[in-house]
Amino acid sequence: MALFAQAACHELYTAREADAPSATAMALGCALQSLQGRPLLWVRHDLVDLATGFAYAPGLGELGLDLAQLTLLRARDARSVLQAGLEGARCAALGAVVVELWGETRLLDLTASRRLALAAKASKTPLFLVRVAAAPQPSAAETRWQVRAAPSRALAANAPGPSIFDLTLLRHRNGQEGLRCHMEWDADARTFTARPIAGGSPIVEPAREQASPALSRRVVPFSLDRQGPNPAGALVTQAG
Repeated sequence: MALFAQAACHELYTAREADAPSATAMALGCALQSLQGRPLLWVRHDLVDLATGFAYAPGLGELGLDLAQLTLLRARDARSVLQAGLEGARCAALGAVVVELWGETRLLDLTASRRLALAAKASKTPLFLVRVAAAPQPSAAETRWQVRAAPSRALAANAPGPSIFDLTLLRHRNGQEGLRCHMEWDADARTFTARPIAGGSPIVEPAREQASPALSRRVVPFSLDRQGPNPAGALVTQAG
């Protein structure tokens, strides 16, 4: 199922702050499918690090990311995050750009989002903008999604299975809003597979307004580390 067009800007909003690692993992998975041997630029707002933990090299490897392809940039403020993301989106030598931004900011208005979208289109470098602790806002992005963590399928000996993401399409330039689906990430094949929604619902269904109950089954989160300002295995490049 092709959910994210190439050469475009896509927004992924977290349903809750706790879903930030899942939204990041979803964005990184989409980015990996676009690399074709080219590098990946990942720009993180420092506030995301403080709230969810630092990027952890072994966890990234389990996701299927070759660290030799990755440039991870940490930025202190929203202005630096957006500037780095824009410069990355303008670079045709990159395979993809992932940008994580914490909270509401007036800097990311319609004009700024249009710059990002036009840069991604011109360079053919897809940009995935992860919005944490922010309400969905109008923008020039090709698609706007809400991301939640979903329970994984049990493997042999009741081991946790691959990560599954609950996606709701909030906005699409082609008018396909209102769809909901579960996507499972295969780290070895670097592909997503559509899975039935819990309760026997179809793989893709119209989205419905609902509360966010606690998950009663296993959830496989994106691996991050909370053990200090520069834990072993963390990847750090500072800017801004």
